Amino acid sequence: MKYLILIFCLFMSLNLTAKDKKVIFTDKAPKPIGPYSQAIKVGGTIYLSGQIALDTATGKIAEGGAPKEAEIIMNNLKNVLEAAGCTFENVVKTTIYLTDIKDFSAVNKVYSSYFSADFPARETIQVTALPMGAHVEISVIAVK
Repeated sequence: MKYLILIFCLFMSLNLTAKDKKVIFTDKAPKPIGPYSQAIKVGGTIYLSGQIALDTATGKIAEGGAPKEAEIIMNNLKNVLEAAGCTFENVVKTTIYLTDIKDFSAVNKVYSSYFSADFPARETIQVTALPMGAHVEISVIAVK
């Protein structure tokens, strides 16, 4: 009987539809600059859109280069995670986009300070350009 209940619960969790989608929003992070949400929750998974280092007050990219941008991004992601009832401990996957791979070590130092153990899976990709002239963009997936 226990296995039948487990199989039923697994089936029900896989039977999600668009109506199960919930938009996550907080004023403590920048408003989207395009047609997307800060985050979407479906079932127990929260997909956070890529964040660039937008100042929530001015709507402009923070000055100070990639490390400063990474710090602002991680704080903005923290605020969106909190709006979804999560912390960085819930993060299972991240993607980091850099316009210059030479910034990897500096960004990695900032990034790693937000995790204590059981680090999420991750890839870091160099790209030609990011919105609004940003040097860094980071997106995450969390599981509640």
